[in-house]
Amino acid sequence: MRLTSRSFQDGRAIPAPLAFCAPDATTHATLSQNRNPDLTWDTAPEGTKSYVVICHDPDVPSKGDDVNKEGRVVPASLPRVDFFHWVLVDLPASVTAIAEGEFASSVTAKGKPGPNAAYGSRQGINDYTGWFAGDKDMGGNYYGYDGPCPPWNDAIVHHYVFTVFALDVERLAVDGAFTGHDVRKAMEGHVLAQAAITGLYSLNPAVKF
Repeated sequence: MRLTSRSFQDGRAIPAPLAFCAPDATTHATLSQNRNPDLTWDTAPEGTKSYVVICHDPDVPSKGDDVNKEGRVVPASLPRVDFFHWVLVDLPASVTAIAEGEFASSVTAKGKPGPNAAYGSRQGINDYTGWFAGDKDMGGNYYGYDGPCPPWNDAIVHHYVFTVFALDVERLAVDGAFTGHDVRKAMEGHVLAQAAITGLYSLNPAVKF
């Protein structure tokens, strides 16, 4: 399979309009346009019955002690964990492109609704659900795509991996407010092919990439 995007180049920076947060000289970060990127894929194998799209960031700090705190830096040496930004399943085999902004075009406090989405697909909750848990203004189930907002004091650039999986089933065996981990487990034994591209993003002006 091949996956491309007109929204950003593989291995290059993600534009701020695709992010949850954009850099701000006064407050470090401000809410951005939060548009999902354009994605196009082809050469899926025979027998493909649906597609799954996952975006995850493998560079999220495993501990939040220093995150977004004045006078402190999240060290590069800190172990990192996955953070899911988008979990989309049951895209029909006839759909091989997603337009920029088609699934997300703004930040929605308390999360966008789900799981039902365009083309008869379904979207799971992303990890902003856990991040904002307990926040009276932002807490809720965050279905669908919500883009980058790495710690503004992180010493490393974050990598956002968009992966499209071709599956041999029309409907994946997940229900309700399913997560990225749920989808990874449910896909086992059903992936015919996959393709990925990676975008880079940072809110820390000291990080060069």
